[in-house]
Amino acid sequence: MPVAMARHILVKTEAEAAALKKRIAAGEAFDVLAKKYSTCPSKKRGGDLGEVRPGQMVRAIDQIIFKKPLKVVHGPVKSQFGYHLVQVFYRD
Repeated sequence: MPVAMARHILVKTEAEAAALKKRIAAGEAFDVLAKKYSTCPSKKRGGDLGEVRPGQMVRAIDQIIFKKPLKVVHGPVKSQFGYHLVQVFYRD
């Protein structure tokens, strides 16, 4: 079964996610922004989701983790929890 390692930032609005994505693109550290702004418990680890397998995350996030390019910040992506920015480090 495939496995991947990813991190994310979860916020309430698309505008907030888009603003954070711009800050990351400008050179701010993903993990620092995750700790400060994310509403997910993973924020304690800088947004680190650890190793995940297909089906562990909601479908929209699963699609990014297992199908989109690596080491790119994807999003904002809407789920029932809010808006996500997702970065995938590797996938096996």
